[in-house]
Amino acid sequence: MNYFRSVLFSSTIFLVWFLPIFLIAYLAVPKGFKNATALLGSLVFYAWGAPIFCGVLIASAGLDYIISLRIGKGKSKMLLFTAVGVNVATLFVFKYFNFFIDNAQVIASSIGFSFPAYMEIALPLGISFFTFQKISYLVDVYRGDAEKADSYWDYLLYVALFPQLIAGPIVRFKEIAHQIRDRSENETWVLKLAGFQRFALGLVKKVLIADVLGQLADHAFAAEELGMLNALVGLLGFTFQIYFDFSAYSDMAIGLGLMMGFKLPENFDWPYAAFGFRSFWRKWHMTLSAWMRDYLYFPLGGNVDGKAKTIRNLWIVFLLSGLWHGASWNFVIWGIWHGFFITLDKYTNFFKRHNPWVGGLLTFGLVMLSWVWFRAETLGDALHYFGELLSYDRMTDFEVSSRQWFTLAIAITFAFLPPTLHDAARHYHGDDGRRLAMKTIVSFLFILLCLGQLAVSDGQPFIYFRF
Repeated sequence: MNYFRSVLFSSTIFLVWFLPIFLIAYLAVPKGFKNATALLGSLVFYAWGAPIFCGVLIASAGLDYIISLRIGKGKSKMLLFTAVGVNVATLFVFKYFNFFIDNAQVIASSIGFSFPAYMEIALPLGISFFTFQKISYLVDVYRGDAEKADSYWDYLLYVALFPQLIAGPIVRFKEIAHQIRDRSENETWVLKLAGFQRFALGLVKKVLIADVLGQLADHAFAAEELGMLNALVGLLGFTFQIYFDFSAYSDMAIGLGLMMGFKLPENFDWPYAAFGFRSFWRKWHMTLSAWMRDYLYFPLGGNVDGKAKTIRNLWIVFLLSGLWHGASWNFVIWGIWHGFFITLDKYTNFFKRHNPWVGGLLTFGLVMLSWVWFRAETLGDALHYFGELLSYDRMTDFEVSSRQWFTLAIAITFAFLPPTLHDAARHYHGDDGRRLAMKTIVSFLFILLCLGQLAVSDGQPFIYFRF
């Protein structure tokens, strides 16, 4: 937990110490030293609580870079397979070894065999995210879709850039290579202030909305008895917690990137207003969806080899997407859930058979139910919670504070705002000097408000830190 706090964007140590010191140093150094400053700051950020994992990151990036020098457009496929295999194997060992050994122990004990004790392997923060970035670089260099990094240090900066290192968005090298070489055109005070405002928006979403709803969700999922209405309120709490928590991190990452001159890709496009599961996945965690499409779905054959193979490819993608989120059977079922409904959406027009309001509510309801698998700790816990959702004749004591009710109402309203309003909330292009100054002052006041909240209650780790 101490490591979480040391790298948490919404922590006093980051907001009061790390970020101001880093930004002052970054703005003060000459242009030729900005990449070195960004890299040093990123490595300090990642190594703060667990330096051994920083060694894993540096060593694996070094191997990637050496191999990338020997692969070119359509050449050295075996080297590509080797490099990708090493990255997948590293991810497997750190993320899934404990899961498979635990299941092997259960199987062995069920048939009367003993299983030796073993030491559990700790999970490096952000390994799922930076592993996917590293794989995309290798594949793009092999395909000829991206130039090779000019140096190992440039490649390491791409992998380790701290705003997006822990929980995305997943950035492809070809999207950022020119910015690593020269981002003079982005080094304007207008963009830096826009980044500050975007960071403040994410901080508000995290501290004042997601963390409050997280307390509601934690209470509900820890309760023995709830009844239908209370279980529904608890599930709504988690549904909006995970959206505001994860989108807050993306907002803060994009904002930090802008303050440094980097333009990172968007990761959310108001997904709970989606109409159908295909629409949802074009709006939720967009960089993961695009990665799965380009580096897994299309290489498997996409939708060009007939209906049966297309369905097979979709299910493989969503099964692996579930496992990518965590080493648990609950995540596998979560992936199956989404694979089933996206297949239904694609081939039956299930959601389009209804008017937009009904189709949208169906999409939101089914997505919300899928979060039970995502939030519950075990398969038994998930089934228990579904049972509570069906306990319509049971009333239990379950207190929801007035602040939690108010925060839930704000979250629901903000999540379903009309497009013109929610775009204005996160984009700052075209602002004149007066509006830019006013937004900056308001953003600063919001940050002070969040610091006040953090002074009386510790911030919670971002949900996606464990992935």
